[in-house]
Amino acid sequence: MRRRGWLQVAARVAARLAALGVALPGSARASGAAGAATVSEADDTTVRRGRPLVFPRDHGAHLAARIEWWYLTGWLGDGDGDGEQPRFGLQLTFFRSRTGLAGTSPSRFAPRHLLFAHAALTDLAAGTHRHAQRIARWSGAADAPLARASVADTDVQVGNWSLVRRPGDGGYAAQVEAADFDFAIETRRTQPLLLQGDAGFSRKGPQERQASHYVSEPQLAAQGRLTVAGRTQPLAGRAWLDHEWSDEILHPEAVGWDWLGINLLDGGALTAFRLRRADSSALWAGGSMRAAGGEVRAFAETEMVFTPGRSWQSPATGARYPVQWQLQTPAGSFTLRALLDAQELDSRASTGTVYWEGLSELLDAGGRRIGIGYLEMTGYAGRLRLN
Repeated sequence: MRRRGWLQVAARVAARLAALGVALPGSARASGAAGAATVSEADDTTVRRGRPLVFPRDHGAHLAARIEWWYLTGWLGDGDGDGEQPRFGLQLTFFRSRTGLAGTSPSRFAPRHLLFAHAALTDLAAGTHRHAQRIARWSGAADAPLARASVADTDVQVGNWSLVRRPGDGGYAAQVEAADFDFAIETRRTQPLLLQGDAGFSRKGPQERQASHYVSEPQLAAQGRLTVAGRTQPLAGRAWLDHEWSDEILHPEAVGWDWLGINLLDGGALTAFRLRRADSSALWAGGSMRAAGGEVRAFAETEMVFTPGRSWQSPATGARYPVQWQLQTPAGSFTLRALLDAQELDSRASTGTVYWEGLSELLDAGGRRIGIGYLEMTGYAGRLRLN
């Protein structure tokens, strides 16, 4: 559901450019050896309620779906990562968008998919937020050297950025090398998969077709190295991974969304989201709470109330974002607060989208920190348009 509108816009633009023989700036050449196999899009199963998710296959790409993303967020600090004092927040997202060229071009070099990657690093002590992005065309060839997404398991790559799931223990390895920061993070699963919504079928609007298949992996133990400002250091913390794929997400009335994924300090996990109309009212909402013991409570669309509090205005774009929220959920009432106001991502140079995504804390009614995770807000810098 989140930050996905520009994917469909970019896919249509790419299709038109490819038809004219125009290369995308900064794109990678997604070609393999002559005669290498191109993954079929026709065999994928349509997103639908009741479809059983099968793993590890459903950790991989679903090429028949219009849009798909793998989204890793987390915080890192000193020690073993079990404390409550994050020093850095990190985010890595890989997006795949189907261009629709599979049925119009027989060439194995046709850009059937666009692959995007966004990475960001929040340094709380320095009060800085760095981000970088990549874009590549992909023919669908399984052996493409510079950009690809495996259909067998999570294994996505754009240039020298990658996210790979280890089959043995189910952990993930993430690698990013940007101009002013880089990181190599390993995660370890500590809890079972969390299937959001109805056994992984997650409604995102008033119509049944506005939905995704949505799988989360909260409470991942994370450790690795981070290089920033010329200094490399080993760190540890907690991470969260989402994987979603969809054919249609947004209702025509939706202008944007608010989403949060919070690792609770007691071992639980809170997910909450809403889609907004132009008047800021909720068009749709949902989420879940998984207690530390493993019991899951899915939230109905009428059970969530997001009330914005203090806001921050970006000096770069002029967009104003609520950086503090009051949340009413079936699991209780909470305050969500950004740990740094200036966590806006401006991707107008590549994707045309401006959004806010950053490290945040969850407080109980007494003001005590009970969780750390990520908040994302889109549609505040202008209405998100899919048509």
